[in-house]
Amino acid sequence: MVTPTVQLKVIDTDHLFYTWRWEHELGAIQNIVVPGETVRPVLDELAAALPTPLPGETVEQALERSLNGPLTDREREFELAWSLARALIPHQLAMELNAYLEQGIRAHVRIQPSHATAQVPWEALRVDEGERFVTNADMSVLPPATVRNAPERRISPWNPDGRVAAVLDPKVPGAAAALGSVLGPEGPALAERLGLDKTAFRRSDQTRDTLEPELADASRFLYVGHVTTSAHGLDARLHLSCGPGTTGRAAVVAGHRPLTAADIVLGHRPDAPGRWSMPNRVALIACESGGEARFAEPVGLVAAAIHAGAEYVTATRWTLPTDAGLRRFAPRATPETTAIPEVVLAVNRAHQSPDPVAALSAWQRHHAAQWETHGRLENSPIIWAAFGTAHG
Repeated sequence: MVTPTVQLKVIDTDHLFYTWRWEHELGAIQNIVVPGETVRPVLDELAAALPTPLPGETVEQALERSLNGPLTDREREFELAWSLARALIPHQLAMELNAYLEQGIRAHVRIQPSHATAQVPWEALRVDEGERFVTNADMSVLPPATVRNAPERRISPWNPDGRVAAVLDPKVPGAAAALGSVLGPEGPALAERLGLDKTAFRRSDQTRDTLEPELADASRFLYVGHVTTSAHGLDARLHLSCGPGTTGRAAVVAGHRPLTAADIVLGHRPDAPGRWSMPNRVALIACESGGEARFAEPVGLVAAAIHAGAEYVTATRWTLPTDAGLRRFAPRATPETTAIPEVVLAVNRAHQSPDPVAALSAWQRHHAAQWETHGRLENSPIIWAAFGTAHG
């Protein structure tokens, strides 16, 4: 049986406009309006709980605030997740999803968020006692129609036995501590668990000029490292080992030139412009790698990868705490606390599976159940709910 799939789009004005339709009944479109005063307070509460820096905050200050906030305290997180669900999930859509659940069918919900709801962890919304939205549905991000239906887009073929292009915590030339190692001492062991040689970790020779041809004939791209945002989505920056002599559309920053979404879409060589080719599956495990919906023009690294041929792109909605950050700022952390290596393995396994959306949703369901039962820091939604998979 084909999984029933609903497309849910959210649009901002002074209020939130919702429109949804089931893919087997594309002409039956439903619309509702939610008053802004109903949703703004809980969205403000969410922003205050997330590790993304608020205006005037440093990354360290944001991590300290968030890791001492509701998302790492089970009872407080329950209340926030309840409030978000009541404010944001349309009652009629919930009834339609429940009708499938009564038949033993878990539907697929594809959500295209608005600017105001860009960082909402839809999967984590608490819809019933012990149940999250992802408990009852597989969930993915719906890219804008202009991206997924672009005339020049060609989806790269999927080969389950194909090669993975892996960039695992690359060394960034001239980088300060903010762009240091993401994985720390766990990196070599993680590389081996991924089926890679230890030398795949912290390489210093992975530049745009070496990566672009690798991606052209790969089936998957796994990136674990740093992404930084800028004034607009096309300037979202992925940090490789590119020195100042590398060509590209971003200015040199502290001894290196970041790779931007614009470089991927338009090409990074001024003498030979042309978009990159991306493999069928792309994983960007880095801070706010999927945060482009926060911009007026939601075209960032995820949209760039889809435009360049990716069918599935897994990325994060907010700043992802590293294990070092958890140990430093989270009150209940211990010197042995670790979460990020397991995240990398889970996303990698999902992208090896026939259905990455279903696989990642299953992983999130597991952590949601563990959090509900035990409340361990490693199972906090601040980690697993950061991830969404765009399916184009």
